[in-house]
Amino acid sequence: MRSPVSDYDLLAPANLGSALALLAGGEGWRPIAGGTDLMVLLNAGTLPYGRLLSLRRLSELRDIFVTGHRVVIGAAVTYTEIQRHPVLHAEFPLLCQAASWTGGVANQNQGTLGGNIVNASPAADSAPPLLVHDATIRLASLAGDRTIPYSEFHLGYKTLAMRPDELLLAIELPRRPEAWRYFGRKVGTRRAQAISKISFAACARTEAGRVSEIRLAFASVAPVPLRCFATERAVSAGPSQDALHALISEIAPVSDIRSTAGYRSLVAQNLLRQFLETLL
Repeated sequence: MRSPVSDYDLLAPANLGSALALLAGGEGWRPIAGGTDLMVLLNAGTLPYGRLLSLRRLSELRDIFVTGHRVVIGAAVTYTEIQRHPVLHAEFPLLCQAASWTGGVANQNQGTLGGNIVNASPAADSAPPLLVHDATIRLASLAGDRTIPYSEFHLGYKTLAMRPDELLLAIELPRRPEAWRYFGRKVGTRRAQAISKISFAACARTEAGRVSEIRLAFASVAPVPLRCFATERAVSAGPSQDALHALISEIAPVSDIRSTAGYRSLVAQNLLRQFLETLL
């Protein structure tokens, strides 16, 4: 049953300082941007947050900045804006690909990269590309800004390395001058508007027929989006069979309404094998 709208308070601060002051007040304000997940919960009558803080008016969160060494994506940049940005399209194709997977066109026009991150779903489409692109998260509060590697941001299921008084300000991606090969796949019930059973993002460089550097990341195979460091080391050190064994020991899929643990484990191995075959 849909929740009555009158049960909720909504504020839309005009600037970042006002938003941070409200969060610092400890009065239970919950930041929202696109609100795509919020509307699902509202219609189901299960929205748990009574005080909502809209970030849509904060220009500090809406831009994409490009420097010689990095790209900085504001937390309220939408999936559509990501797909249309020429530098992101050319240098960070996995992120643009994941943005095209997320919901339909309406969701992509409204939903934001920062919202997908702080929603903290282990099935988030943006998570594997951010992990392989070595993203850094920038957080803001009245006490000051701080940064943290995205690979350290998820502490557990729906648990983040983020204080209640902090706001996700931006996502930073280092630009790479070297030539990398990219691979991304999402496995779901449908081609569009489906939560993934499993998704995979990978990139690598090769020299003389060998993998010299590699990044591997999965969603929906663990309580958090997972960068597979042990599997990466196994790929660099030896034959692909060793990498598959490492992957099996590194992931921890579960069975739920979308899939089974066994299916997810098998598909993860198949996706890794397919990527390695394209490299070698």
